[in-house]
Amino acid sequence: MFHLIFGLPSLYVIARVLWPLPWPLVLKAGVAVLLLIASQYHLWSRLSSGSVFAPEFPRVLIVLFNWAFGAIFLVSAMQLALDVAALASRLAPGGGWAISTGWRYAEAALAMLLSAVAVQQAVRIPPLKDVTVEIDNLPARFEGYVLLQLTDLHLSRLFPAAWAREVVTRSNALGVDLIVITGDLIDGSLASRRADVEPLRALDAPDGVWVIPGNHEYFFEYAAWMRHYADLGMGVLANRHTVLRRADDALILAGVTDVSASHSGQPAHDLDAALAGAPPDAPIVLLDHQPKDAAKAAAKGVALQLSGHTHGGMIVGLDRLVARANGGFVSGAYAVGGMTLYVNNGTGLWPGFALRLGPPSELTRITLRAGALRRAE
Repeated sequence: MFHLIFGLPSLYVIARVLWPLPWPLVLKAGVAVLLLIASQYHLWSRLSSGSVFAPEFPRVLIVLFNWAFGAIFLVSAMQLALDVAALASRLAPGGGWAISTGWRYAEAALAMLLSAVAVQQAVRIPPLKDVTVEIDNLPARFEGYVLLQLTDLHLSRLFPAAWAREVVTRSNALGVDLIVITGDLIDGSLASRRADVEPLRALDAPDGVWVIPGNHEYFFEYAAWMRHYADLGMGVLANRHTVLRRADDALILAGVTDVSASHSGQPAHDLDAALAGAPPDAPIVLLDHQPKDAAKAAAKGVALQLSGHTHGGMIVGLDRLVARANGGFVSGAYAVGGMTLYVNNGTGLWPGFALRLGPPSELTRITLRAGALRRAE
């Protein structure tokens, strides 16, 4: 069913864009076959690795698949808009506008161009984004504290060791106090991705590098990956916390497992367990891969929640659907009760839909500042 659903746009493009063109039948048939092959990218991924989430093709082929898949997606949306317009014109008095061959060539060319841009935006090294967050009870010694959030790296054949090494180099050059990674570091087994994640060993910050699992960790040898992240020198916050200190001042950094964890027979998402034993008056920074439970975190007194998972919605328009699936949250900062939720667009992207048109990837440098209540004291 999954593969049939993804094949429907290509069938629509074949019927409404390709077949009306004045081309020889053999040429149209050949292009139709290529479109059907491209539309089944996830099937070929599953056959290559056993999972739709980890294509094990050469990187150039993954790039081409995403480009073709994206072009099909875009041209089908454009053709649907043209068909609606043509139908509306026929219903209007004196109407009857027909879609010309020129329109079909133009939409196909535009879709291929936009898809190429979308793939380039997806696979680039992300630019730096600076964010300031105010916390009312921020201790004085944590004023101006700077952390870097990475998320959704999806290290894979598409985002290999060379890409990861450049991300690490740029991250370390920022000189932040703390680095956090909010899940979905990988796509693939430990045996397949060991070399691709190795550059993360070089990540360095005075208060350490801390990581939580995302939903993709549960697709691939969860326990082995958690051990390996620890072996790389990262602290794993799976329903637990650590206390960051500056003399007598404290800041709690807590992390939870993904909300999907229990479906894989792993420890369930448990914020109470993550906060158990934490100093009662210290502000809490929570790492939670998915943003949908932000209201529950706010009710527990969390000051700042850092999430990812949504990839920012990836494409303008599609982001509204992604928001609906994530409690209304998709990109950027939100006020949730007395808490700030920041939803990162992602450092990388799932290689099964590596397209960005609008929402950019980001290296997110977050500076903590005392809120109005603290400044008024």
